[in-house]
Amino acid sequence: MRHALRLIGLAMLLAAGSAAGAPPLGVVAAENFYGDLARQIGGEQVEVVSIIGNPDQDPHLFETSPTVVRHIAAARVVIYNGAGYDAWMDRLLKASPRSDRLVINVADLAGKARGDNPHLWYDPSIMPKVAQVLADALTRADPAHRRDYAERLTTFLASLKPLNDKIAAIAGKYAGTPVTASEPVFGYMAAALKLTMRNERFQRAVMNDTEPSAADIAAFEDDLKTHKVRVMFYNKQAVSNAVRRLVTMAQNNNIPVVGVTETAPPGQGYVQWMLSELDATERALARSSQ
Repeated sequence: MRHALRLIGLAMLLAAGSAAGAPPLGVVAAENFYGDLARQIGGEQVEVVSIIGNPDQDPHLFETSPTVVRHIAAARVVIYNGAGYDAWMDRLLKASPRSDRLVINVADLAGKARGDNPHLWYDPSIMPKVAQVLADALTRADPAHRRDYAERLTTFLASLKPLNDKIAAIAGKYAGTPVTASEPVFGYMAAALKLTMRNERFQRAVMNDTEPSAADIAAFEDDLKTHKVRVMFYNKQAVSNAVRRLVTMAQNNNIPVVGVTETAPPGQGYVQWMLSELDATERALARSSQ
């Protein structure tokens, strides 16, 4: 009996040693805010590669490279946005199939499809779901560290409290305030703030890379000239001459302008990034109320 117990103990030690010496789990995130989430939950057990992470880059103009292909081929866990936002990921995953790869399509979790607003990370109800599914995927790929992933998931979910508190505070003070945007990047967050978003047909046209109608352009300009909106949002990573003209028009009419991005700035995690944009939004709303 003692001999058997010694063998069991030795086996457990060997298993623990093997897990401790195992290489980190390869994770590929199409966008850097999902990569940040993977690092926070995965910790030292994962090695994360974020494909799109340059705030000066237009994500819609991304082109794949052999390096990206190799990263995806080697990854055990892949997370991407879906809903057509990063359609190149679908092609790359099909080009490098792997039977043990776990793939997370955020749009599928959110019940969104191509044609819907794909900027899902601005919806504060989505990221907790993504975090849970990601923790589950890491646990399936690496069950030896399930407790670590569970603890880090709890820590991440707790870190969202300041963000949720800020959203509630802004909504409580500025609900119903009319705002506009050059495209619907900030749309889900604006809805969470209970702001009234105008010119949505114009925004969808810009998002889909089509020309807004003359009527929609005229309506947008009229909103700025007659102060029917209190704040204008625009995407700092995809600024056309037409959008620059609208930004200038808003500024000339003393309408505060808030620039938002589709990737997190260097050195900022998801929560920091969202809080910084909410701070800018709150300042703009306060200024427009003076």
